[in-house]
Amino acid sequence: MAMRWVAPSWGAPAEWRFEDYEPPAPGPGEVTIRVHAAGVNPADAKHVAAPRPGVEPPVPIGYEVSGVVTAIGPDTGIVTGAAAVGDEVIAFRVRGGYATALTVPAQKVLRKPAPLTHPEAANLLLAGTTAAEMLHVVGAEAGQTLLLHGASGAVGLSLLQQAALRGIRVIGTASPARFEEVRRYGGIPVAYGPGLSTRVDEALAALGADRIDAALDAVGTAEAVDTSLALVADRARIVTIAASGAAAEHGFRAIAGSQPASAAFRDAARIDLVDLAERGLLVVPMALEFPLDQAPQAHAMLAGGHPGGKIALIP
Repeated sequence: MAMRWVAPSWGAPAEWRFEDYEPPAPGPGEVTIRVHAAGVNPADAKHVAAPRPGVEPPVPIGYEVSGVVTAIGPDTGIVTGAAAVGDEVIAFRVRGGYATALTVPAQKVLRKPAPLTHPEAANLLLAGTTAAEMLHVVGAEAGQTLLLHGASGAVGLSLLQQAALRGIRVIGTASPARFEEVRRYGGIPVAYGPGLSTRVDEALAALGADRIDAALDAVGTAEAVDTSLALVADRARIVTIAASGAAAEHGFRAIAGSQPASAAFRDAARIDLVDLAERGLLVVPMALEFPLDQAPQAHAMLAGGHPGGKIALIP
């Protein structure tokens, strides 16, 4: 018998239920995974906080995991090739990852990058593919300079690494306490708050650059939106993952994993990110691990502000 977290009704993590359940045996095109770590993301709670079209409670919680294959359907391979019982894998955009075991479509399963621990691997793809899409939709290219709002968050730190690998410079907003983290992953930190545009101009001058080529918003604040609009004239080169209302109002791009185009891009980006991690070129900064039965406490920590890295649940 396995255990999993579900939202029995719409509401906060404190209302979730930790229950016994039996994962179905895998059929053709399916894989059963014993979970070693589940990634913790804001979307896990956001998507069960209020009713959504086409979704009815109870809703299994969790979108990405790392673990070991315990069963595989007949004539079934995973995204990265053949698989067998005992293989270490990750699964992304699944339902019910906050579990001790689950059966998922093989098209959502990839080999685990060997350099990453299970907690790190369980947090690789949601943040990583989001960051990759942000760079893609603004047409970021080598030699350009970007402004990233929220550089020290999970998406921000992955974006900094991916941009650095492509020769793209990033000026990133953060609190002064997080400046060294931003620098460690290739960014040029500036403090958010009043006077942000002046500090960005100073950072540009220090780089010998004359403009911000694109702006990427991972925080959704009015300051992030206003500064992006002031510094980037071409609104096709502004993207947000956190201010969809402002994007609609001002004519710039908002992306989300629930959008078909975003989902397709992120699925296509998975193999490249796994390869980068396999080569030691993409890491996942971790902050905390919680036992699986403390999922609500993990989300309380996440909601309290930047935990300093990713959080994983460990069965």
